Amino acid sequence: MKFVRPLQFLLIATLLCIVFSPRASADSWNKETKIVTTEPLEIPGHVLPPGTYIFDLAENGSYRHIVQVWNGNKTHLIATIFTIPVYRDEVSDQPVFELDERPGNSPEAVRAWFYTGEHTGNEFWYPRSEFRSYSASLTPSR
Repeated sequence: MKFVRPLQFLLIATLLCIVFSPRASADSWNKETKIVTTEPLEIPGHVLPPGTYIFDLAENGSYRHIVQVWNGNKTHLIATIFTIPVYRDEVSDQPVFELDERPGNSPEAVRAWFYTGEHTGNEFWYPRSEFRSYSASLTPSR
């Protein structure tokens, strides 16, 4: 009987915490962002043809920089990408996608994605071979 009263107290306290805890909005938690592109767009490992896409954060409480890219109606997962946290001084009232130009007729590549009103975003990593080919094309000829 000594254990019944503390167990009841613990159960009631847990239920009260659950009932009165604030509800998180799905869009602000996973930072879901819909984009429409009229040109091909590169993400690590994929080139997205013109169309509508959804970028959001994966359901992972321990690391908040895993980006998922979906088709426009979120029925097909195109890619899951580990990103690096990146900081910028300015915030925007709209989502911001920073793009990198690529050499030749290659599509522009998403370098970073910042959710509305946030200083911290997600920087995308690309294979080293892509950087070598890009930097080689910028090397002045002798």
